[in-house]
Parts: sequence; C-alpha cells; structure tokens
Amino acid sequence: MSGNAAVKPLIIKFNSDPDIAGRLMEILPAEQAEYKFRHFPDGETYLRIETPCADREVVLVSSLEHPDSKLLPLIFLSETARELGAASVGLVSPYLAYMRQDRRFEEGEAVTSRYFSKLISGYFDWLVTVDPHLHRYHELSEIYSIPNHIVHAAPIISAWIKENIDNPFLIGPDVESRQWVSEVAKDADAPYTVLSKIRTSDTSVEVSVPEISNWDDRTPVLVDDIISSGQTMIETLRHLSGVHGIKKPVCIGVHGIFADGAYKHILDSGASRVVTCNTIKHPSNGIDVSEYIAEGTLKMSHESKQPEREK
Repeated sequence: MSGNAAVKPLIIKFNSDPDIAGRLMEILPAEQAEYKFRHFPDGETYLRIETPCADREVVLVSSLEHPDSKLLPLIFLSETARELGAASVGLVSPYLAYMRQDRRFEEGEAVTSRYFSKLISGYFDWLVTVDPHLHRYHELSEIYSIPNHIVHAAPIISAWIKENIDNPFLIGPDVESRQWVSEVAKDADAPYTVLSKIRTSDTSVEVSVPEISNWDDRTPVLVDDIISSGQTMIETLRHLSGVHGIKKPVCIGVHGIFADGAYKHILDSGASRVVTCNTIKHPSNGIDVSEYIAEGTLKMSHESKQPEREK
C-alpha cells in the first residue's frame, strides 16, 4: 500500500451490500469513510468526503447493476479522493456491468463494453469483481487497462450445492456455459447437461431441453452467471414441469438482477427456490462471496502502485 503503512485504507461504500464492506474492513483492515451524497433540484450530484483521504489508499465499493445512475457519482468520488491527496483509488464492484455488448452485432451498434471499460480504467487504479460476463473476451485485461482480480464463484457455488441439495443434477443455460457448469458439477460431484438456446429478443428465448428422464431421482439445479429477465430459466422450468415425477428444480445465479419481476416469475414457473450470490443485494442472496472479495481486495492492495496519471 502506498503512503504510511500505519494508516488504514479507507472504504467508501456506495450502494453496496453491507456484508461485503464489513468483511473488507475486517480483512484489510480498513476504516469506513463518512461522506455526503445528494442531488440538487436540477438532478446534478452533490458529494463531499468528510473523512481525510491524504496519503491513504481509498477503496470504493459498489456493485454496478443499474450502472447509468451510479457511474457519475463513482467518478466524482474517485476524483475528489485524488484531489484530497489519496495515494491510490481502487474499485470493488462485485457485479460489473456493460459486459454483454462485446461486439457489433448489427451495423451501427455501440460496443459499450469497450467504452465502459475505458471510463473505469481512466478513473481507478485497480479493480476487483466477481465472474464478469466473459463470452467473447478471454480475459478482462483485453478491455480493462488497469490491474484486476476476478473472484470465481464456481467453487463457492459447488460447495453450497454439496451442502444443501441431495442428488443434484446441474443444467446450464447454453453451450457457452458448458465449461463453467462442468466445473461447478465436477466440484459438486454431480452430473450435468447444457441447453440449446436461441435468443429472439432481450426478453424472449427458445430452449431445447435434452433427455433427462434417466435423472428423475435427482434434483434439477439450473445454474447461470446472470439472472436478468430470467427467461432462460422460466422456459426451462416450463419444459421440466412436463416431465413426470421430476423433482421441483432449484435455480442458482451468481448475479441476480431480476429485471421486470423476474424473481417472482421464476418461482411462479415451478422453481422450489432461487438462490444467488450476494454480489447484488436481494432477498435471494444465500451464497456469501464477501470473504473472497475481501481476499482479492487485500491482494490488489498489496500489489498495486500509484500509476502515473496525466495532469
């Protein structure tokens, strides 16, 4: 850590799970900053950091679901901390937004994953996140120019499945998920299959469920990295409901966004329960990744150095 080693890092918690910020303060150890945040009548942001930042490593903690309303305040917090003398500013974002649009699918489309990564890389010295949606990118460093640490949720989910579900049978959402689902299944000592999926719009998908009658003594476990509209899980649940004698499935997601009432729709479609990691605060949070995020943050804190910044 830059500066005086006796000075604790400073945690600025912005719309994040208190469990994650709490573990960060314990493991680093760190102090939580006091700050003021409000909007002027015209909607512009007012910010004031009340805890001294000089010569301290500052860590902003914020998951980035609904990112458009959070990005400007985070940038303002980062730049304010620097102007107040912070030695470095890192970002802990358990859910990292804008990873979906990783290529130009239609002429004229914005490749927003690249633009968003430039903004984050320009205002922070390092990044910690959990399972970003890497499909066409092999590594986060392909688009993020700052050091980063990724917490992989697969072994944590596997441990939860082994402890909480008898005779699980894992089902992945699509062919691209095979490597991730197979890893979860291996660690959970469970068989698995993956769906064939065709997405027809942002909120509509068609799925083809493989033959599963040989596994009717097991509990189906639908696993995905992000549950947004939930349509893949909903369609799969509808297919499974027609299989005689099959147990009610459990649905597991790393990041639970649950747009447009998706959580209720999934339960209404036949899931016995829906469980997510606590990367986005939600009643479904049942798998705690806070300690692993804290350990990754400690690693970045030790490894990071204040980069040269253009004035």
